[in-house]
Amino acid sequence: MAIQFDPTHWALVLGGSSGFGLATAQKLARHGMNVAVVHRDRKGAMAGIEPEFDKIRRRGVGFAAFNTDALTDEGRKHVLDDLAGRLGDAGRIRLVMHSIAYGNLKLLAPTSAEYGRMSREARGGIAASLGLSEQAISSAVQAVLSRPEGPAVASLADPPAYDNDALLEDEDFARTVYSMGTSLASWARDVFSRGLFAPSARVVGMTSEGNEVAWRGYAAVSAAKAALEAVSRSIALELGPYGITSNVVQAGVTDTPALRLIPGSDRLKADALLRNPKGRLTTPSDVADFICLLCTDEAAWVNGDVLRVDGGEHVCG
Repeated sequence: MAIQFDPTHWALVLGGSSGFGLATAQKLARHGMNVAVVHRDRKGAMAGIEPEFDKIRRRGVGFAAFNTDALTDEGRKHVLDDLAGRLGDAGRIRLVMHSIAYGNLKLLAPTSAEYGRMSREARGGIAASLGLSEQAISSAVQAVLSRPEGPAVASLADPPAYDNDALLEDEDFARTVYSMGTSLASWARDVFSRGLFAPSARVVGMTSEGNEVAWRGYAAVSAAKAALEAVSRSIALELGPYGITSNVVQAGVTDTPALRLIPGSDRLKADALLRNPKGRLTTPSDVADFICLLCTDEAAWVNGDVLRVDGGEHVCG
């Protein structure tokens, strides 16, 4: 059955100029849903973003883009004031998607002398057995990493470099946890209090495997993801009686701009490629397809959960 959404319904996508947010906005527009995107991008980046927004406009649906700070009271009020006018008497918000990627990737503690030791010793052992220098092995590993078979040698590569002098502080945690976590509650609360939600609406947040697996430099983001999941469960409970469901999507490792900011992202991708039974990384369109399904009437009973969209990557860990 082809999906065709109610023409009075809107999706409000927070963080919608790239990655999961943009892919979901484009997917929903293809099925007739109006889309409002909130993003924060520099003027110089808009030359690459506007053609992606034009794909939505060409679908003939309602479209609004707000290049503003979604993490301030003023920014949220500006967006919802404008959107309320666009909705009119009949329009309502079917989906609020939280895909904000604004987090701090500093270390909790400096890396120790042990950091990267096993990789160095493995390269040294291979070099000695072949009568080569360790530098020759290191160069060969780096060359192979860029090829399809690269994941098989990722553990031999030098680990990512970190700034041992800039460590996480309380403000880094607070800002990250609000940005990528509890700000979901701010948006859901205000959309609800204004009466803008559709009678059967969806709230969707985005998490990652770093919600329960420790990655170096990911402590603040990991805390934010845990907070996001807790907030989503509370929304599921407290807004559920009003017809609103709330779920969190845990995507597999996906090559997005946000992932590339994580030190060691190449190793994360290599590990995912080795584990995933599908033999590839998750894509933004994989996730967008699933969120589109969550917006259908048939998905109304899915509430308060963390839903993995990763091709089986997590369970093959």
